[in-house]
This record gives sequence, C-alpha cells and structure tokens, in this order.
Amino acid sequence: MPGLRPSLNNTGYAAGATRLEAYLYRYIPLVRHMQVRVAGFDATGLTLTAPLAANINHQSTAFGGSLVSLATLACWGLTWLLLEQEHGTHIVISESHILYLRPVTEALVAYCTLPDEPLLENFFVTLKRRHKARLELKAHILQGKILCARFTGTCVAYRENRPSA
Repeated sequence: MPGLRPSLNNTGYAAGATRLEAYLYRYIPLVRHMQVRVAGFDATGLTLTAPLAANINHQSTAFGGSLVSLATLACWGLTWLLLEQEHGTHIVISESHILYLRPVTEALVAYCTLPDEPLLENFFVTLKRRHKARLELKAHILQGKILCARFTGTCVAYRENRPSA
C-alpha cells in the first residue's frame, strides 16, 4: 500500500537523523550521560555511537548496560523515525534480548537494520487498522567490522486516543 510510510531522500535522512538526536537529548537523560550521537541514517538502517570513556567499566571495556542501552536506543530510534509523522503514536520496547560475543574496547557503535519491506508493510497496516502494532528489530554492536553483540527488540507502537467503534 503506497503512502503508508514516508519516503526519504538523502536530505530527508540527514534531517531525520538531526531531529532524532535532538529528541533523544531532550527527552531521554541517559542519552546525555552516555554522549550518544546519531552517526547515520539511510535506507538500510540507523547507526548510533557513544564514546568508550563515558561508558567504560572496571575492566576498561564498554559497560554491558551501555551496550544494551545503545542497541535499545537504535531500535527505538529507527521506529521513531519510521513513525515520526504519525502524531499521537507512542513507542515502547516490550521485549529484548542481547547476546554479548566480545568485549568492546573502542567507541560503541550500534547499527539497527531496517526490516524487509513485507514486515514493514504489515506493521503499518496493522497500526492503521488496530492502532497497535509490533515490529521486531535487530541491532548489532560492532567494533570495526567485528560483531561484539547481537540485540533483538520488539517495538510496540500504539495510539492512546483510538477512535471509538
């Protein structure tokens, strides 16, 4: 169904990344403490970064809580970007799982991939019809090209003010 989600060009992606970062800093205090930045947003997904120094543990590696937070923010942020024009829509993470594979010893990088078109289509159709929809997203924590953690999160979008039946 055309028109269910916004189409973005390169300018739209850059502007969306800027709006997301401003939103995160304004409404999620943890983002300021972690010094999260939106490093990229395009047709394939969203990348967030944070410096190691602000997220370090006693072993001089990235704190696990910072890694899961950055991955969660990447999935939540991608959903926010997809629904930015859907005023009155709320997004929550209803379930998540992370698998830590290797320690992170450099800047933290989380990349959330955009799901396949049929999954997105179903998400938007369900949200329009039922005013609530789920979208399972995957994020990867990378150090260079090395996979350090795998995250899966279920984002639930819902509208508080549903039209009466």
